[in-house]
Amino acid sequence: MVDLQSQYQQIKETVDTSIQEVLNSSAYINGPLVKEFQQDLEEYLGVKHVIPCANGTDALQIAMMGLGLEQGDEVITADFTFAATVEVIALLKLTPVLVDVEEDTFNIDIDALKKAITPKTKAIVPVHLFGQVANMDAILEIAKEYNLFVIEDNAQAIGADYTFKDGSQKKAGTIGNVGTTSFFPSKNLGCYGDGGAIFTNDDELAHTIRGIVNHGMYTRYYHDVVGVNSRLDSVQAAVLKAKLPKLDSYCDARRNAARFYNKAFANNSNIITPTIKSNKTENCNSICDVCDCHVYHQYTLQITNGKRDELHKHLLAEGIPNAIYYPVALHSQKAYQDKRYNEEDFPVTNSLIKTVISLPMHTELDKEQLTFITETIINFLN
Repeated sequence: MVDLQSQYQQIKETVDTSIQEVLNSSAYINGPLVKEFQQDLEEYLGVKHVIPCANGTDALQIAMMGLGLEQGDEVITADFTFAATVEVIALLKLTPVLVDVEEDTFNIDIDALKKAITPKTKAIVPVHLFGQVANMDAILEIAKEYNLFVIEDNAQAIGADYTFKDGSQKKAGTIGNVGTTSFFPSKNLGCYGDGGAIFTNDDELAHTIRGIVNHGMYTRYYHDVVGVNSRLDSVQAAVLKAKLPKLDSYCDARRNAARFYNKAFANNSNIITPTIKSNKTENCNSICDVCDCHVYHQYTLQITNGKRDELHKHLLAEGIPNAIYYPVALHSQKAYQDKRYNEEDFPVTNSLIKTVISLPMHTELDKEQLTFITETIINFLN
């Protein structure tokens, strides 16, 4: 699914030099390269504060802690996503509220979001799923109307741009009150272990979060807030600092691969290719084939003829990696079942878990590989 070895060979000298710098300094925690990467990422994102941490799940938890959410507060998020998003809500004794997603973009459904708001709602967590930014114009309007926090789960969309209705642009993760991301190795910007970060333009919130990630300390052994131990280590920062200048080219390579897939599958009635919605231009007509609002962390098809599971097995037999994200809806997971949920409230999610399949998507895909993948799928479905 992701060719990290080939990617490494392209940046081997820079990565090796950066890691050796850490080894020579022996500054393994909060060393100089962590600060340098933080500053580089702030500049890239155009955000005032980047706070590195140990992983993307911690980033979400720390963001919620920093906002001062309290036990019983309701937090709305999408039903169709990885469990980490709802996991941290439950861990903090907040109340997760799951809602359905759009059938074309897989992102949180705005109408379902509006219906889920109650007097106890305190925050919305839009997930920019598979690399496409959610409808942030609408989400911000709702948040303003109901005085809600917006916490962007940007684990899959770092590098994506969002164009507002007024034509202005911001990077994904920098739009709400706070954004979070993961640097898991398979991400578009991934390290060689675990890592994450939190983004915000709020000075006071950034100060609070900086204490939380380091045991609640601003001065050693003086604990001003309840914190956790969640720091990005210097080796991972060295890798990320080396890869960050390549992020835009990595995203472009993924878009090129997506363009190839889209063209190959365009006339197949058994396949629905990813839909992109954008406000970027008046002529865009809300839909475009490949746009900078999508960075294709995953390239996910819908198979409409009921043969998704058979295709999954066939591709594996042919040596083609593929994955089903996600086979079980969050509202159906044993850990998150709740009598408040009704199956009729999740028609899209319940359909997607039966039809979606994700294909290899990474920076090193070449024409020969893409041709083999697409022809194998088309021949099987025909």
